[in-house]
Amino acid sequence: MNKILLTLFALLVNMTVVLAQTETEADTTWRRNFSAGINLNQAAFSENWRAGGVNSIALNSHLNAGADYSKGRVSWDNEVQLQYGLVKNKGEEMRKSVDRIYLDSKYGYKLSSDWNSFFSANFLSQFAPGYNYNIDADGTDLLISNFLSPAFLTFALGAEYKPNPSFSLRLSPFAPRFTFVVDDEVADNERYGVPEGKTVRTEWLAAMVQASFKRDIATNLNLKLNYMGYLNYGEFSFERVDHRLNAVLNAKINRYISVNLMGNVIYDYDQDPGVQYSQSLGLGILYTLEGFTVGR
Repeated sequence: MNKILLTLFALLVNMTVVLAQTETEADTTWRRNFSAGINLNQAAFSENWRAGGVNSIALNSHLNAGADYSKGRVSWDNEVQLQYGLVKNKGEEMRKSVDRIYLDSKYGYKLSSDWNSFFSANFLSQFAPGYNYNIDADGTDLLISNFLSPAFLTFALGAEYKPNPSFSLRLSPFAPRFTFVVDDEVADNERYGVPEGKTVRTEWLAAMVQASFKRDIATNLNLKLNYMGYLNYGEFSFERVDHRLNAVLNAKINRYISVNLMGNVIYDYDQDPGVQYSQSLGLGILYTLEGFTVGR
């Protein structure tokens, strides 16, 4: 079952790419946006530096892309968010600092000026292994995550409120989710809610709320927020509601140089009873294309 679902989602992503590149009819409009950046942070201290500090170097990269189609009452919105970073401190091996894969595709049908019915699919995972470092006296590292371990594939059916291009709110009373842990070593250490002896957990009866906001809040300053709340009807309690928030604040200094602040906040009881968060701040090179249209 899990191989079939992953294959279907891979086909969905490929269809998105192919159709987004296909020449369109006269009344067909595609709007695309793309941004990619690399940030480098470095610190060095002399051996007699009395204030304290550790020599370090860090490299973060990110890519955000979207392809939105609109024709009459029909819309098709597609989004990709990729983040990956490494950090090297003196005396330690290279370690991962940030790691995120997020794909989202939504088909909508306009009901009124502000409301759409929709069907969507989104995928969330990471690129590389993640560890708890030096958990034992001998310095053993514990593998706790990897590509597709975990991975979350969620389908949703519902209504979307979209009063303007900057904000949208999706309400999904039916949102089945599939949680994958395919790496046996990760499964020995972390289950992420997947039953023992299984590689996938299926939650058929569930609801989801998604909200997104993207806007220039000042000259050359852009804010992007994505929130996802998920509730399994069979485990109904406030403690069991999953929350995920991703935020990106980008300040453009000139055409190619930017400063960006990225943050992720997660509450998922199946992973940890506490709130998880990650944050990165960097100065680097940013290449952006916004709001261009393809059509005849």
